[in-house]
Formats: sequence, C-alpha cells, structure tokens
Amino acid sequence: QMDWIIGDKVEIPDGEEKWYTESVYRMPDDYIIYNPPFYAPDITPLPAEKNGFVTFGNLNNLAKTNSYSIALWSKILHTVPDSKLLLKTRNMDTEFGQDHVRQAFASHGISDRRLIFEGGEKHQAFMNVYNRIDIALDPYPYTGGLTTCEALWMGVPVVTLPGETFAGKHAETHLTTAGLEDWIATSDENYVAIAKKWATDIPALAKLRSGLRDKVAASPLVDSPRFAKNFEIAMRHMWKDWCDLKQKETK
Repeated sequence: QMDWIIGDKVEIPDGEEKWYTESVYRMPDDYIIYNPPFYAPDITPLPAEKNGFVTFGNLNNLAKTNSYSIALWSKILHTVPDSKLLLKTRNMDTEFGQDHVRQAFASHGISDRRLIFEGGEKHQAFMNVYNRIDIALDPYPYTGGLTTCEALWMGVPVVTLPGETFAGKHAETHLTTAGLEDWIATSDENYVAIAKKWATDIPALAKLRSGLRDKVAASPLVDSPRFAKNFEIAMRHMWKDWCDLKQKETK
C-alpha cells in the first residue's frame, strides 16, 4: 500500500534499494527530526567525577536487551573495573525481567552488584535519569532511535554497533547527524574499545558532556525548519513522480 519509504544515506545506503518494495527517498540529513521536550532537565556534571566509578546505561525497551547485547556489555564491565550498568525501562522492575537479565549477565561472570534495575516512569523523571549515566550502551541489532536522541540531548554519548537492517542503523544515523561518528563501532571489539577509551579518560568525557547539548542543538538533528524544508522537497518529488506515472498510464 506504500509507494515510498523515507530514509537517509545511513539508514538505506546506496545499493540497498533492492531490499525494499517501496521506492526509496533519502533525506539529505537524518530521516527524522528530534524535538527536545521543553521540560528536559539541565545537564549535571559527569556522575563519575562524584561517584568514583563509571556508570553505563541502557534505557531501551526490554525486548532489545538480548543475549548478544548482554555479552557485549559484559565484556565492557570486565574491561572497566568497578563500573556499573543501569538498566531502566518498563518491566525492568519486575521479578521476571530482573531474573532473566541477571542470569544472563551471571553466565558471563557479572555479579548483580554491578547491575542497577529500574522500571519505567513519567517522561520528565525518565529524562533526568541520564544525569546518573556517564555513557549509554546501545543494544544490537535493534538500535535505539528516540532513546539515542534523548541521551545525546542530556549530554550522554552513545556507543553503537550498527546492524544490517533499517532498525539496526537508527543510532548510527543520529550520531552521524550530530557529528559523533567516532562513537560508531565497526565490530564487537571496537564497540568495547570505544567504551573503554572514554570510560578511562574522565576529563575528556566530562568535557564532552558539558558541551554535548550545544553541539546537538547546532546540528541538523534538531533543526526543525531545515527538516521541514527538506520534507517539502521530498513531498513535491513524490507527487511529481506520481503525476508522471499517471500521465504515462493515460497515453
């Protein structure tokens, strides 16, 4: 029923049109625009400076927290001593949700003392949780879309390992649009290495955090007028294509 799919050069790289039944239209920047909520809290100083240890975080849907992601995150926790991982989402505060995740981490030698489980809550309070996180860890292969945008707005950089599908490239395209390409991993080993590099350089991480909202605010990721103009161009392109097709059918 759909004639077109809107993507961008990251979400749908050249040559991947063959996997889509729709015609592909690539936006010049990101395929979406992020509109930060007016109630987003101010960004506080890097938690690690006060805590004395790094807190990683994943606030994505529990369904994305699979065995592959847990294996990757466990490697990072082993590589960064005394670090912790905050897992917060709906149902993460249930006995079933916690037991499942706890056992998965335990199979990789990670004690539950290094895991922080929290359930969902109203959005404003949810956004403020990022003030307790130093680095966000993106799941694989279904990466974070809105969650990635929210983390960046709250001064929390996101380590991502892009997947092969459209859903696997959400974080990659948002990081690219925000000018944070160096947080995009090319392999499992590189994913762990990026997390370790930043987790062991607290001054650099604190500096990045303090200026990240301004950096994102100056990027196309939140430039609504720019996106609207490009979206209008996209609609006109699709409409002209439809008109041309109908004209050919009547000949």
